Amino acid sequence: MTQFTFDARGPVSRRYDAPTVIRTKRDGGRLSDAAIDWVIDGYTHGRVADEQMSALLMAIFLRGMDRAEIARWTSAMIASGVRLDFGDLRRDGKPLPTVDKHSTGGVGDKITIPLVPVIAACGAAVPQAAGRGLGHTGGTLDKLESIPGFTAELSNAQVRQQLSEIGAAIFAAGELAPADRKIYALRDVTATTESLPLIASSVMSKKLAEGADSLVLDVKVGRGAFLKTEAESRDLAATMVELGRAHGVPTRALLTDMNLPLGRTVGNALEVAESLEVLAGGGPADVVELTVRLAAEMLDLAGIDGCDPAQTLQDGTAMDRFRALVSAQGGDPQASLPIGAHSETVTAPAGGTMGDIDAMAVGLAVWRLGAGRASQGERVQFGAGIRIHRRPGEPVAAGEPLFTLYTDTPDRIPGAMAELDGGWSLSPVCPPARPLIIDRIV
Repeated sequence: MTQFTFDARGPVSRRYDAPTVIRTKRDGGRLSDAAIDWVIDGYTHGRVADEQMSALLMAIFLRGMDRAEIARWTSAMIASGVRLDFGDLRRDGKPLPTVDKHSTGGVGDKITIPLVPVIAACGAAVPQAAGRGLGHTGGTLDKLESIPGFTAELSNAQVRQQLSEIGAAIFAAGELAPADRKIYALRDVTATTESLPLIASSVMSKKLAEGADSLVLDVKVGRGAFLKTEAESRDLAATMVELGRAHGVPTRALLTDMNLPLGRTVGNALEVAESLEVLAGGGPADVVELTVRLAAEMLDLAGIDGCDPAQTLQDGTAMDRFRALVSAQGGDPQASLPIGAHSETVTAPAGGTMGDIDAMAVGLAVWRLGAGRASQGERVQFGAGIRIHRRPGEPVAAGEPLFTLYTDTPDRIPGAMAELDGGWSLSPVCPPARPLIIDRIV
């Protein structure tokens, strides 16, 4: 059967079928540009079934892709939808710079929530097409939707209005890279998340389609990241920076540690509450540090001088922008946040110093509590999560709380406790400190 697909490069016609494309990659072959265009277009429009795309994703997971394949896969996903353009936006008669940030996914990574208002308070605009939870990592949209009334379903017109008036919009991708939206959901439930080609193309297809002038990437390294080794994370960062530049979007990346969870909370509403602490001038030191460092990179790319990101957290201007953003998107910034009706606390069996905490163990435990999904379309529990009472290096007395687990379904607690078991330790001495910022890729 002959299929046709159209993109910026023109029409392509060739005989393709899903089993042949799958078999090519399964056997270690290289997918041609035309084959990639066909399969992405076919899956977007329902001619390639979920089970066929699942098989192809697993083949890519196992066999990989070269840089040219990744570039074409990314371009095909961008071409599956619209590409926004905010080049005509003005403020005070001057062009309004737009810049965005994306994290490759971590445990307790709530940085977007305080970061976006900081950038808006400094005079740039952030059009952020955000995602939902993927595997053991939380999603920005799931977190923000724990705020009563908040919606991420914005029209393009509303995004433009918010950028002009507030300087920020955090929204579901909608018509942006619809192929990625479908593939992203499928990866979440088919154990194909930890793949460099699929991560790079997923991130960059959405980010390039959303129309920001420049982009900063937070590429995670360590146990709680999708790619565990620093070498893999460096390769991912370099690949995405190259993809951005190839599409005319100045892009840089920070490699950041994800062996430990970020902050003291993991879970949707719990992380929003902690983000509010940061916006109020407090909060965990690591969350503040990463927020301020990423903000500095974004403001530099946006060409904005003279604004101190840390000061916006202290003087309340970032909090004002956050409240305005939440209100604009239907949420109540004063509403109470949900918390799981059932809880269980892990206490210290002896005194000492809190040792290591395994970010992956915590992430999986939170997923077990109901904060993530096990099937497509499943609703997350906004109040599920874990509060970390003692961070590595902090003193601990026998019987003191170390972790509190929350969920609305108590039968989930044993499985979560099993995931957490062995994921932390007590030590007679302080564990060695790790730098949060590992490197900068430009």
